[in-house]
Amino acid sequence: MRSTRALSTVGATALGCLLTASSLTVATAATGSLGAGGPLGSLDALGSLGAGEFDLQAHRGGVGLHVESTPQAFSHALELGVTTLELDTQVTADGAVMVTHDRRPRTDVCQDTAPVVAGDPLFPYMDDYIHELTLEQVRTLDCGSLRRPGYPDQQTHPGEQMMLLSELFDLVRAHGADGPGGVRMNIETKVEAGAPEQTAPREEFVSAVHEEIADSGLEQQITIQSFDWGALMAMHELAPALPLVALTNHDFLGIDSHEPSPWLGGIDIADFDGDGVAAAASIDGVVAYSPVATHPDQSCTVGESDCRAYVTREMVDSAHSHGLKIIPWTVNNVPTMEYLMDIGVDGIITDYPNLLRDLMSERGRALPRQYTAEG
Repeated sequence: MRSTRALSTVGATALGCLLTASSLTVATAATGSLGAGGPLGSLDALGSLGAGEFDLQAHRGGVGLHVESTPQAFSHALELGVTTLELDTQVTADGAVMVTHDRRPRTDVCQDTAPVVAGDPLFPYMDDYIHELTLEQVRTLDCGSLRRPGYPDQQTHPGEQMMLLSELFDLVRAHGADGPGGVRMNIETKVEAGAPEQTAPREEFVSAVHEEIADSGLEQQITIQSFDWGALMAMHELAPALPLVALTNHDFLGIDSHEPSPWLGGIDIADFDGDGVAAAASIDGVVAYSPVATHPDQSCTVGESDCRAYVTREMVDSAHSHGLKIIPWTVNNVPTMEYLMDIGVDGIITDYPNLLRDLMSERGRALPRQYTAEG
């Protein structure tokens, strides 16, 4: 496996741009430790949700409020007060674990600046997959200047570089959000099971993310999520006690296919009569099921026009009967949030954590703590 330890000092750190705000309270404690010879992580990271506690997850830090996956987005989420920072990872050609959703940089999120060296054959880097680029090449991208279409209130941060996962951990510490009772981090291994040549190989990808978590000392606060259930299985082999979250949507389950879906790690959904919950529950280490909230329109508002909820009360009851939490994605309007809370989901992933926090307050739900940068 390519070592990433030496890479964390390459490039300018983004932590100098941390935002500050007032400090109030802290999220639920996650327990567990990495003892001598012991497994990494703790199955209590989600299981420790208290009665009535709701998991407010800021999607990529809160895409509706700040450019996604930037230090400012995650810092604002901590200061606003969320239960969980939700984020994605990709792995570079030299083994660095980056905080980014996209296997190839999005043209409405990042842009090229200049090559690392004149005549670099891989430049422009925006045309390449992250796993084909080195950390130094990725760090030339400006991933803060562009306001993404559809997010008119998104604050930009010109010149911001793509973050390392280790820098996200540093940011959590800088806000005092580490340790018992600290903020949770729901980290996606963004392995592209449907086009595996477009991301780092599964085992290499999972190993790199695992190494960063092991080095961080924050394993008690971390869950691993993935649409690629094979990546979840691979992570469980490396860290049997690390809690896993099975992401999915209708298409990735392969319910209408004659062949098993490449996203399910060898599971054939037909063996479970098309039941994604039961299939996810069969994977060792999975503690939560995280489906899309609506289908086929993933951004519609429940109760309007032809919007169809994918998550139903029956699905929620099934997840709970299998011992799983259920945390739908990505919900950006209040009526759908209300619908999901009414049918008993355990949390919601949203681009607008401010809206969900306000709704939680209106409903008398316990609110996650707020943090401010220390020093």
